[in-house]
Amino acid sequence: MLWFKCSEIIPGVSIGIAFLAVCVSAILFYLDLEVPKDKDRICVMAEAAESNLEEYKKKNMNAFVVGYTGEVGKALVKHLAQVKPFQKVYLLGRREVTLDVEDPSYFEQKSVDFEKLEESSDLFKGIGVGFCALGTTKAKAGAKGFVQVDHDFVVKTAEVAKAAGCEHFNLVSSQGADKNSSFLYTKTKGQAEEAIKAMAYQRYSIFRPGVLLCDRQESRAGESFVRFLLKPVAALFPTAISTPVDVLVKAMINNVIATPDKAKDFELYENKAIHMLGGNLKSSCSEKTKVDSAPEK
Repeated sequence: MLWFKCSEIIPGVSIGIAFLAVCVSAILFYLDLEVPKDKDRICVMAEAAESNLEEYKKKNMNAFVVGYTGEVGKALVKHLAQVKPFQKVYLLGRREVTLDVEDPSYFEQKSVDFEKLEESSDLFKGIGVGFCALGTTKAKAGAKGFVQVDHDFVVKTAEVAKAAGCEHFNLVSSQGADKNSSFLYTKTKGQAEEAIKAMAYQRYSIFRPGVLLCDRQESRAGESFVRFLLKPVAALFPTAISTPVDVLVKAMINNVIATPDKAKDFELYENKAIHMLGGNLKSSCSEKTKVDSAPEK
């Protein structure tokens, strides 16, 4: 009989929706305005990326990438092919694929079994930098499969790589990662982060992007719907909860080639910092530059 009271129900629902929208907008606005603690250092790294790249190339470092068939991995491979910061890049995965790059000879693909990764430990020798973009979904692999890939395989990769001499490990995690989370996804990501941190790498960098904005080839109806809903949010609050995949990979490379802070062996980049490091917020950094370059009175 509720339809008899539409004049009362509809205005009430409208007010509730409007209130919720205001609250959500306030949260997004806050996240979009949030400034990273080490903003100055990040701005310097982003602005000096070109000169840092030329200096870094002289080191003749080798790198490996796991998870290179996923969206982040493919974008990373493309960017590496363009800037070529390393002497050689080894792509380690379950199978070889056709690379969508102009110079595939810059890469060397090696097949590995992540369940028996120790048997491929020799492949990691002589490689100083590692990138891990391994990941799946609960919907695709089930809860057990998800934990196996996003935690077990990730942690094992870091273990084997470090034992072989890797000095700098770069992990693509997720916004909201927390080992104490009540949600499987963020809890698993957080536990993987902590497990690798305990290995005491010479340099360990974690990237926590928001919802990745990319043209995913693999059809995932749920994610496609979320991205559709996020388009207006990303337009109004670009750094709150979304991250263009090309910005993420640029941030990863800009971080690697920068001179590390000798006082820090651990770096954590939340979503806003990733945008800045990837050169997506040049105006924010230029404001600081203008202030720093102003003559003293």
